[in-house]
Amino acid sequence: MPLWEDTIQGGASWSLLLRRGNVLRLEDVEGGANVATLLYNWDCPVERYNMPDTLKAQHIAHLTSGFVLYSDMGRILASITNDSCGWHDPLGGFNDAAAVAAKYGVATYQEHRNAWHRNPQDNFLAEAAKYGLGARDLGATVNFFSKVRVEDDGSMHFVPGNSQPGDFVEIRAEMNLLVIMDTGQHPLDENPVYAPKPINFSISRAGVAGPDDPCRLSRPENARGFINTERYFL
Repeated sequence: MPLWEDTIQGGASWSLLLRRGNVLRLEDVEGGANVATLLYNWDCPVERYNMPDTLKAQHIAHLTSGFVLYSDMGRILASITNDSCGWHDPLGGFNDAAAVAAKYGVATYQEHRNAWHRNPQDNFLAEAAKYGLGARDLGATVNFFSKVRVEDDGSMHFVPGNSQPGDFVEIRAEMNLLVIMDTGQHPLDENPVYAPKPINFSISRAGVAGPDDPCRLSRPENARGFINTERYFL
């Protein structure tokens, strides 16, 4: 039974406290959504999601069920426990105002009201400010529901149609987390039209990872990461 559920409209942002042992479920409503997500240790936000450590510790270049998200202090912030999509991008980052204007044109709130063109960077800054954080605290995002293929020559290509209507991903908090999300389009999305998609989210209780948890066992380094995390809460 969800403790809380709601919708984030396309091009909007939201932030929340996700407590240790609770699960955040994201659902793509229409297909083609992108949810750029920042993660911080709620109790000490100088500790936050570290993309390089997440990828190199697990020898991966994308995220799906069984993988975890590491902090910059060697602890596990969250685990991906369930996923119908199969690929989530940790590489592509997010757009700023200049990128949105160059790609989609300028559309101000004064002229277009709720159809105005928002950008993830400004949305993130507005949400981060609620917790005393600012521009220096923005970092790498996980872009849930998006797929980016990296070629042998190092070039990166956005794969359209990766997420279908009803696809979902579930993220279990291994620490108390500040989660900041934005539903703007992926920076590499080739769609020339400003058309960000909404997502539904819900929070439910699940409990922390046990000794036989698939995320703990999926990589040798993950077992050590869970030990570091558990010691933090002793």
